[in-house]
Amino acid sequence: MLHDSHAFSGFSVNDIEAAKTFYGDTLGLGVEQDEMGMTLKLAGGNDIFVYPKADHQPASFTILNFPVDDIDKTVDGLVAKGVTFERYGLPEMPQDEKAIARGKAANMGPDIAWFKDPAGNILSILEN
Repeated sequence: MLHDSHAFSGFSVNDIEAAKTFYGDTLGLGVEQDEMGMTLKLAGGNDIFVYPKADHQPASFTILNFPVDDIDKTVDGLVAKGVTFERYGLPEMPQDEKAIARGKAANMGPDIAWFKDPAGNILSILEN
């Protein structure tokens, strides 16, 4: 029934201008703003709608994952732009000095690091 639908995802933020600066300038994504919110233009054509919400509550899960070729280089680049990576302190998922969980070496999935947008939503970069 919906197999031909061009579905897209969306999430809320409490400050659309701060989100536009973060996603556009800090992360380097294409951003198109209109009266309803903004659209993140991602590689592969998978647009994501971001909308302002006065009573926004940050997602308690990862809302957006960015696969990268070199997680160390990407972490370093984002840190240089002011991004702080999250540390969860979970014994089953230790993180190194860069806050990267090295899943590949432990045969437990990808290497991954999490960070938040200005609205507190959780994002990740990961290297398979």
